[in-house]
Amino acid sequence: MMMSALTKDNHSQLSPLVLWTLTVATGLVVANIYYNQPLLGDIAQSFKVSNGAAGQLAMFTQIGYATGLLFIIPLADMLKRKKMMLIDFAFVVASLLLAASAQQMWVLAISSFLIGLTSVIPQILVAMVAHLAKPEERGKKLGTVMSGLLIGILLSRTLSGFIGEHLGWRAVFYIAAGLMLVMWLMIAMIVPEVEPDYKGNYSSLMRSLFSLVKQEPQLRLAALRGGLCFACFSAFWTTLTFLLREPPFNEGSAIAGAFGLIGAFGALAASLIGRLSDKISANVLITYTLLLLLVSFIIFAFFSRSWAGLIVGVILMDMGVQATHIANQSIIFALNPNARNRVNTVYMVTYFVGGALGTFLASRLWSSYHWAGVCAIGISLSALVLIVHLLSLRKQNTLQNHSGA
Repeated sequence: MMMSALTKDNHSQLSPLVLWTLTVATGLVVANIYYNQPLLGDIAQSFKVSNGAAGQLAMFTQIGYATGLLFIIPLADMLKRKKMMLIDFAFVVASLLLAASAQQMWVLAISSFLIGLTSVIPQILVAMVAHLAKPEERGKKLGTVMSGLLIGILLSRTLSGFIGEHLGWRAVFYIAAGLMLVMWLMIAMIVPEVEPDYKGNYSSLMRSLFSLVKQEPQLRLAALRGGLCFACFSAFWTTLTFLLREPPFNEGSAIAGAFGLIGAFGALAASLIGRLSDKISANVLITYTLLLLLVSFIIFAFFSRSWAGLIVGVILMDMGVQATHIANQSIIFALNPNARNRVNTVYMVTYFVGGALGTFLASRLWSSYHWAGVCAIGISLSALVLIVHLLSLRKQNTLQNHSGA
């Protein structure tokens, strides 16, 4: 009886105002990870370093995010989530201010890592929505907050590119710090507290991550797919600003950021494609979404000197990456309902490690091979993930046929 009352009280706390606050916070916090990408060319000029060296900043941010996902997010099962987020917001603000005021490249590199490390709040918010929502409305509510996440990822580049073009790259981080203070206040005033569920200690919680990896082959495969897809995605977005500064484009950070708006069309289509996973096998759907990713980089390789080629390629790439991500999550969240946060931790850590790998490779190859090297990375990794996926699909079909016989 007490449990029933508690559950009812939890569900009643997810009012439209709370859901709206969580959605906005998700979009604004995740944006911190991507602000620097359209600004890399401006940062390179400011510190008088090569584009490749500036490109490493995006890698440090992604490594920081993966580190936070691994070591901070599991704590949300042990600590009061609202209190944990409010403390984390203080470190997010400090990291952004450090980046804005950095006078040496190494200080900016450290602050980039810290921005990624601390900006993991969206993953806590998504789990909070799943906890507070009524079971029959959970998918709808999660869809709302995930839309905020996606909009934050895509429009962060547009916002930072525009501000960087007119006010300078440092202004982007100062404004972001101000937005985080506003969100801290809103969450403190509006969002309810969620008590921890996990009764064990941090050590046992972390050890359970390794058990999940060993026990769930579908989780390992989904994580590998997601990581390689995000490597392609990050390789493109990290170096796009460098490409657009060259002939025949000769454009600045504002245009590089505006491509986030174009990517939104692909992401919108991806969300529609993701609904197909309710009607057909997610693994079959992933075959087609990975093909879209491969085709996008072939287009980039042959038509990257035209606006039309870049625009079509961006739409197909975002569609392929986001739809694969949605299908992957539909697979992993069905594996172990009692360990969804930890399952998501394994998946998202691998996802952003892949992103850091793509950024690192693209930054390195840009110095010697420019856009051809970036396209080679995209084609190679997207072909690799498609082959691995098809081989695993074939293996699953073979096992099913043997078990049926």
